[in-house]
Amino acid sequence: MAIMDYHSRYVLSWSVSNSLDSLFCLDALDEAMAISKPKVFHSDQGRQYTSGKFIDTLKAENIKVSMSGKGRAFDNILVERLWRTVKYEEIYLNEYRDGHELITALERYFDYYNNSHPHQSLDYQTPAEVYFGEMKSAVSCSSAAAIFRRARVAAHSHTSAGPSKTRLSAAQMNMDEADVDNKIVTATILYK
Repeated sequence: MAIMDYHSRYVLSWSVSNSLDSLFCLDALDEAMAISKPKVFHSDQGRQYTSGKFIDTLKAENIKVSMSGKGRAFDNILVERLWRTVKYEEIYLNEYRDGHELITALERYFDYYNNSHPHQSLDYQTPAEVYFGEMKSAVSCSSAAAIFRRARVAAHSHTSAGPSKTRLSAAQMNMDEADVDNKIVTATILYK
């Protein structure tokens, strides 16, 4: 799963698992919320995101919950594109001995994606440059996220690969310019 800021495409948190339990999603959510608390959290209707614990965590922080409609393949196009990019630029090019090696490679890749990979749609800026603006704390956030992730991996040791079909609500795609400055986070989940 990945939790991404919709406007900047900055990946706040990500996790992989070889099970469909919600624990790894809750861990990634906690990691993302340590960096930023959005006004709206969007996800698909997977059981990880509809679980009471997941929804209660968002509601406790006064975060509005948005979920995709069934059969809306393009609702979550930004996150689908992220996972396509991860697969073609990292996963398909390498073989991993185990889940720990995969997680280490993904840590490197997401650090690159956030801090060094310019996007044409962001006027050739990186997601970190757009998300943090002139702040220089993007590197420290990446380091903090890596520490969270290592602790989570040590505790759970779940891995898998392959994307789900998640979607972004049409309402978010038609946001007016006043809402663009609000941090909107979306999520996807990996399946084997």
